[in-house]
Formats: sequence, C-alpha cells, structure tokens
Amino acid sequence: MKKLSLLILVSVLFFSCGKKEKSVEDTSNPTSEEGYVTEGAESESANASTYDPHRGEGKFDKVELGASLDQAMASQGEKVVGVKCASCHKLTDEKLVGPGWKGVTERRKPEWIMNFITNPDPMIDKDPQVQAQLEICLVRMPNQGLNDDEARSILEYMRKNDGVK
Repeated sequence: MKKLSLLILVSVLFFSCGKKEKSVEDTSNPTSEEGYVTEGAESESANASTYDPHRGEGKFDKVELGASLDQAMASQGEKVVGVKCASCHKLTDEKLVGPGWKGVTERRKPEWIMNFITNPDPMIDKDPQVQAQLEICLVRMPNQGLNDDEARSILEYMRKNDGVK
C-alpha cells in the first residue's frame, strides 16, 4: 500500500512539472519572446560534437556573479524554487526525485547552471555527466519554462545554499 501511494505521489509530481510547449506562433518565429533556441541553433545543437561541457547548451555564454550574494535576488529565487523546484530537489546532497543541490555552484560554472535550468533537454541528450545522473534519478528534468530573471534568481539562491555571503 505504501509503495502504491509513493508511486501515485511521484507520478503526480512528475506530471505537475510538465514541459512548456511552444505555440504555433513560437515555432514560426525562431526568436520568440521567451528566448527559445532559433531554428539555426537547433540544427547546430543536434550535433553533439559542438557541445561544451563547461558552458552547456543554451544562450548563456557569460554570467556575471557578484563577489557577494545579492540577497534580494536570492530571496526571489527561494520563492521560485518553492513553486517549481522543491518537489524534486533538496538543498542537501540527498537525492529526492532529482539530485540534491548542495555544492552545485562549486561543481558547475554559472553559465552551465543557467543553460541547464532554461534549456535542459539538449543538455540531457548531450552531457555525459547529466546522462549518468539520469541513470540514477530515472526522471528527466522537465523544462519549467523559466525566464532569464527567474533562472538567475535560482542561481543566486543556489549560491546562498552553498554558503556565499
């Protein structure tokens, strides 16, 4: 009975984190408001040999971080995490549905984190470390349709979680 309840709970959580689909308008406009990858970039992203494991796959080439934490941004990030991330990720190194976040900003560059948060699908398909993590977690991270500001605030909250003052 407990296993059935757990299975139902995991299923509900998984489907509630569904992927945001592009509308017909988005596909006709290769540079939609939400920053979807352009058609030319999609054909390039299909080539795994162009994948940079330090930067990831997406529009963020350089993310400037302050030496100290932006408390307001981290607070906003905490709110977004509570709505979109906390059902699958813990702030410790313990796995829930997805991996725990402890130390992520020490292991990954800010560009990689921002690109993964906003563009997980191509990175899951190309990054060997993410693929190895997928074998452990068994669930692909869904695209939450986060905008750049939400993603940046989550990164700042991750930095706070990792002890940046």
